[in-house]
Amino acid sequence: MEVEDPRQPSNGTRHDFVEILVMTLTAVLSDCDTIEEVAAWSRAQLAWLRQFLVLKNGIPSEDTFLRVFRLLDPKSFEACFRRWVGALIPHLNGTIAIDGKTVRGSGSGGETAIHRVSAFETRLGLVLGQEKVSKKSNGANCLLESR
Repeated sequence: MEVEDPRQPSNGTRHDFVEILVMTLTAVLSDCDTIEEVAAWSRAQLAWLRQFLVLKNGIPSEDTFLRVFRLLDPKSFEACFRRWVGALIPHLNGTIAIDGKTVRGSGSGGETAIHRVSAFETRLGLVLGQEKVSKKSNGANCLLESR
């Protein structure tokens, strides 16, 4: 694991950092959008999670999930996550769709609207990459060039 646990061990950390990341990732892939949903999903899936995680102290509370993600270095996590997803790409055999979207309401108050381009593996329903682009254009080139 290349992402460092941002918590101080002296504070009595009860839950394994990697297990928190795995629970969060699997919950998000199962359509959870908030930390509350991640924690609830994890509690509901405890028996399934214990098939591959130790979970010595059970499922962390919402506060623990929040604390970890507040302290986590987002750039380090993003880089590690991109490497992991990048390693999966050669094993995919579905269609990869490129799609651009303008974030609704992002251009209000004189601000320029936010435009995003995504690469999406259609068979698995997995977003492989997403980039913010400066203007609405042929964003697929921006996404491919940034890799």
